[in-house]
Amino acid sequence: LQKSLSETFGADKYSRARKEVLTYMFSRPMQMALYFCTGILDDETLFHHYALNVPFYTHFTSPIRRYADIVVHRLLSASLGARSPIKMEKEAIQKQADHCNDRKMASKRVQELSADLFFSIFVRVRP
Repeated sequence: LQKSLSETFGADKYSRARKEVLTYMFSRPMQMALYFCTGILDDETLFHHYALNVPFYTHFTSPIRRYADIVVHRLLSASLGARSPIKMEKEAIQKQADHCNDRKMASKRVQELSADLFFSIFVRVRP
């Protein structure tokens, strides 16, 4: 697949954009990760990361980027004893996780529509 894609990208002025769009379109069917409060779920197998094959997993980026990452950093720091516990009920944390998931899905949808538009224009003008 990678060899076929590399040949498809070509070496013209649109090759980089073509590579990004096509790679994105091929990865689109993958299940999107969701934020959740571990205290809400009884089944610990739901914490499993399929691709990494680890039983417990959390992900975050720089806490200056997204609100969800700030929450994860604070919860992780509290669980390690580096800061005082967060005074929030698990239901409130889950509500925030749901909101972050909704915003992330809306953002992903806009990104998909943008990629579809670019691809449609590309196919239309491509000889």
